[in-house]
Amino acid sequence: MARDNPTWGQARIGNELSIKLGIQVSPRTIQKYLLKDPNSRRRRPDPSQRWMTFVRNQAQAMLACDFFVSVTARFQVLYVFVIMEIGTRRLVHFNVTAHPNAAWTLQQFREAINNQQSYRFLVHDRDSIYSRELDLGVKAMGVKVLKTPLRSPQANSYCERLIGGIRRECLDFLIPISEDVG
Repeated sequence: MARDNPTWGQARIGNELSIKLGIQVSPRTIQKYLLKDPNSRRRRPDPSQRWMTFVRNQAQAMLACDFFVSVTARFQVLYVFVIMEIGTRRLVHFNVTAHPNAAWTLQQFREAINNQQSYRFLVHDRDSIYSRELDLGVKAMGVKVLKTPLRSPQANSYCERLIGGIRRECLDFLIPISEDVG
């Protein structure tokens, strides 16, 4: 069934067996037999072309950025923007604002990316604040923008982990008074 229908996955094969033959088979069992079939025409990804391999090879020239929210003692919502270098896990730049927009974010990139470092890639999610104009401004600095796939926080895992650490180690114990970072 898998050879005749290479686009079917284990769930579809399980449903076909159940409906047409009345055989109840777990999708995990089907997956086990699909992996054992040497004649299977399923496309197997090349391990040298995976995302983590790319990140490992280019880590010294990659930046990752993201926003997170913090609430002040007066219940004002602040947006914290962080940029980190993936290779060294070093925090390159951060800033806080109550009203983030694309122009403000582009200025943060201008302050963080200078000609002293040879950054080639910037990883960010698909938040609406990263507008087309912002991406063009970053490209003008000589940095290629890599957008993460939809609903895939693991694609920007380094920055997500940094933000989790900031939340657990700082914001769980301190309440900001204002957006002044000085």
